[in-house]
Amino acid sequence: MKKTIFTFLCMLVTGNMYAQIENLDEIQWRRVERDSLLMKIDSLLAKDYVPKLQPTDDQYRVVTNRFWDNWWVYGDIGVHTFRGDWSGNGKFKETLSPDFTVGIGKWFTPGFGIKGQFGMGNSRGFTEIWTPYAVGIENTPMVKADGTPYWKLKTKWWDINANVVFNISRILYAWEGYDSNERFNQLLLSLGIGGVHHYDKELKNKKWGKPYYGPKNEWYGNVELQYSRFFTKAKAWSLDVKLRGRFYETHYDLSPIAGHRWDYNLGVSIGATYYIKQRGWERCIPGDDINYFINVPAPVPVVQECPEYRTFTFYVFYPNNYSGRNDAPVVADADVHSMDYLAGGIFTQKKFKSNSAVASRLKSGVSLRSLKIENVPTEKATFTENPTGVARGYEMSSRPLSLEMDADDMQAFEDVAGYYYAPIYEADKTWCYRIDNETRTQTLLSRDNYKETTSYGLNAHAGLSTVRENMPLEEGTVLYSFADVYAALVGDEGYISQFSDRQAVDTIRDILENGQIIHVQAEGLATSQDNYTGENAEAVGQDRNRALSHYRAFSAIKWLRESGKFGELNHGDFSINVLSEPIGRVDDKSTRGLKAKLNRCARITIKYIK
Repeated sequence: MKKTIFTFLCMLVTGNMYAQIENLDEIQWRRVERDSLLMKIDSLLAKDYVPKLQPTDDQYRVVTNRFWDNWWVYGDIGVHTFRGDWSGNGKFKETLSPDFTVGIGKWFTPGFGIKGQFGMGNSRGFTEIWTPYAVGIENTPMVKADGTPYWKLKTKWWDINANVVFNISRILYAWEGYDSNERFNQLLLSLGIGGVHHYDKELKNKKWGKPYYGPKNEWYGNVELQYSRFFTKAKAWSLDVKLRGRFYETHYDLSPIAGHRWDYNLGVSIGATYYIKQRGWERCIPGDDINYFINVPAPVPVVQECPEYRTFTFYVFYPNNYSGRNDAPVVADADVHSMDYLAGGIFTQKKFKSNSAVASRLKSGVSLRSLKIENVPTEKATFTENPTGVARGYEMSSRPLSLEMDADDMQAFEDVAGYYYAPIYEADKTWCYRIDNETRTQTLLSRDNYKETTSYGLNAHAGLSTVRENMPLEEGTVLYSFADVYAALVGDEGYISQFSDRQAVDTIRDILENGQIIHVQAEGLATSQDNYTGENAEAVGQDRNRALSHYRAFSAIKWLRESGKFGELNHGDFSINVLSEPIGRVDDKSTRGLKAKLNRCARITIKYIK
């Protein structure tokens, strides 16, 4: 048994020397030298091995940002009431005063930040002791019903404070990602300390021989509850409503009597915040250091015949600038599932919200660009009919995914489907295939690249010969298509059956049902095609494409993991190989060429015993 496990470990580890592997729910890292690799394996087999676990596919986990990222500036105006020892002596409206605040802040994580602010206003109320804050003439006070004299009170001030800020919405529900349709309403809590300066009265230690109390400068505590409303997916601006309390020790109004533990200004304000670029965070993607992963598999069951270690491979090919990072299964409960889109989706999987508005503009020839657009929920690619008659799925047949934006074609589609399909508009760009939110602002090398005009059937069983001829495969590799695996996991009836092979589907199902899956591994690829020419262009392009390659692998392997077809395989046995060079060199300016399409993919390798 020990020899069998030892042999498997050698195969698993030495076969992946060029990569670092990141597990999705748990990372089991071991940094080793090549010469000491066998010694490491032997030591793991000789004693119990308890790996350190670290979550990585957690929606709450992000990469902390650089110092100049995620700053914001804001301003607001409002009204507050001053509550002191004798604020109840007069009418409530006579305790109200205006104030304004400006400030600057920075988020360190989506849920935690700091801010500093400057404010100015005045406090009005009442006092039963004559002080420099009293308004009127000392010898002519107002008189309460019980005969107690009192005066109106007013003091002008400015203050500064420093606060820690908690974004409650993102603490509870996580950061929503770039250009997301979520978290348009956010709740923030700020807690801080500050100092206030009274600037309108000359305070002295004694007056006519009578002492009075109260400093000209003093500390206070600041508490704010803020509601922010965003109106665009960029979340650059927010409209803010705040409930604010400034809490002072009881002598703020110069009263020598500690009638209450605190004097305070309590108010409400409205304002706006601008979030300075760079705003947002990246998800956790490993760096370039090479690590070797050692994972001790479960004991191999004793069988009458010696089992064989086997593997099979399949590729999932993606449209340009698409990885599924904003769709299910990466984003739980999203309307669009990336694998269902690739298998049987339509166009960009988006539609115009108002049919009547589209019909009117098509008739008059007015642009559709300003109309509202929303996602069309995907369906499993096992539907029995395709009444729309349009190409469905990416690289499934010889028909390209993109549709024409002319009135006749759109109307014919609406007559059958009940809605008008929509492209993705971004500034002067019109994307005619689905893309990630993070890539929609990218300018491509050619206008033609925003539309799919060619399809090689790479995701279908019929395209395996093209894949085998052009992709780096080891001799004897058992290769299936994405359509074959999709049909085996989801169902081989209906639409997907046109592009899968029944014998291949049955073989995959037999492996899943009667074999023992040992490990599932994904590797992502993206092309070198990037047209960014600004500051640090090369680094920006590499970061974009590394993110695409990572999320292509992530989307595919999370789909497999959540399919429920892999028995009792642990989450730790699903992994992503983060290649040292996950970017394929493509010199062709077209994103529609075969080489470009082949390098936009995730390669999945499944190791099993049977």
